[in-house]
Amino acid sequence: MIEQLNEEEAARERHRQRIEQMRRSKQRQLLFRSYFKKFAPLAAGGIAVCLLLLAGSRLLHKPSGDMQESAGKAASGTVDENTNDTINDITNENKGGSAEGIRDDSHKVGVNAGPEEEQAPLGEVAGSQTSGAVEKEEEISPVGKVIQALKGEDRQKVYTAEVTAETQPIWDKLQSGEEFYSEYAVLVDLDSNNILAQKYARDRINPASMTKVLTILVAAENVKNLNDTFTMTLEITDYGYINDCSSAGFEKDEEVSILDLFYGTVLPSGADAALALAVYVAGDQETFVEMMNRKVEELGLSGSTHFTNCVGIYDENHYSTVYDMAMIMEAAIANDFCKKVMTAHTYTTSATLQHPDGIELSNWFLRRIEDKDTGGEVICGKTGYVEQSGSCAASYAVDDSGKGYICVTAKANSPFRCISDHAKLYKQFAQE
Repeated sequence: MIEQLNEEEAARERHRQRIEQMRRSKQRQLLFRSYFKKFAPLAAGGIAVCLLLLAGSRLLHKPSGDMQESAGKAASGTVDENTNDTINDITNENKGGSAEGIRDDSHKVGVNAGPEEEQAPLGEVAGSQTSGAVEKEEEISPVGKVIQALKGEDRQKVYTAEVTAETQPIWDKLQSGEEFYSEYAVLVDLDSNNILAQKYARDRINPASMTKVLTILVAAENVKNLNDTFTMTLEITDYGYINDCSSAGFEKDEEVSILDLFYGTVLPSGADAALALAVYVAGDQETFVEMMNRKVEELGLSGSTHFTNCVGIYDENHYSTVYDMAMIMEAAIANDFCKKVMTAHTYTTSATLQHPDGIELSNWFLRRIEDKDTGGEVICGKTGYVEQSGSCAASYAVDDSGKGYICVTAKANSPFRCISDHAKLYKQFAQE
């Protein structure tokens, strides 16, 4: 076990070094672009002035004979025969027929418009980048909707958990006497749908990268082909750098499989992978976030949860509660594919031109909690961090009898204490 952890830590260190190199390269690129934007207009203005001066000097030095000949033609009203022939041809064509001719010409304009007509929106670059996303659903008649509802096909399960007389409050210390560091927490028994323990579970927090649990759930419900590919863009790689986000390590112009984007979103909490998924599915992040908020509404959580981005970047209007995140986590593990992604301890992406050996990814939370005494096994986990919410995490575990639990905590003052809080809660309540 120790040897395996050391190997993974070495891989993580290589990954950190690669990400740091990418950050430095991105910093140089942005610096160059800022200088270019600053001085390019000045250079363009100088070139324009030079061209005007050059054109003016040519006019001033034009031979007088040519000028006199041009003036004579203008005065006499003479026109070149070729010009008259051309005008007559155009006139005759317009008289002959011309509704069909106009239609043909307009069709040609459409074909030749190329860049304007064929330019794919962001997310359709490289030909097939939205081919895996679900197309717009056909409209269903009112009768059809009633039939679907009767069949149960149109019902979205709403996840809830109840406070009972046995629900225990969590303070600075647990009943065991052990210290508890997180300021917000909830532990849910999935068999009974009861809240076993809580601490300010309904208070508003910023969910940080726990947001990505909903990101992969919405994406998983809308992706058709996991083997499809997406071309990483400069805008996507810039986004993570500018907002100081963690990264999976994908590079500009890299052809990444959709499957790899899912794992890149969860294991290293990659903003590049999450944003690429959003663009692939919806065309842009804004539209994808609308889909996320519709999902929140379907889950019955719209009164206390709202998202403004798919990554977890801090925003006053990007908020949730640890209770709501527990319900989102429950919805995610009910999706077999999402559960599989969040269960992975390690993963290596497919070989690409930029990464011939793939990128080694690991779920730091799962690798660090697996040797803790939890009274069972922690199956899935997704961490997060922003200054306003400290270290936070959402996890799913089963005890020795197979009973399932979800734990969500926020605002611990270190990731290790966040992990410690999850282990302590599972241990105390899984054994009762």
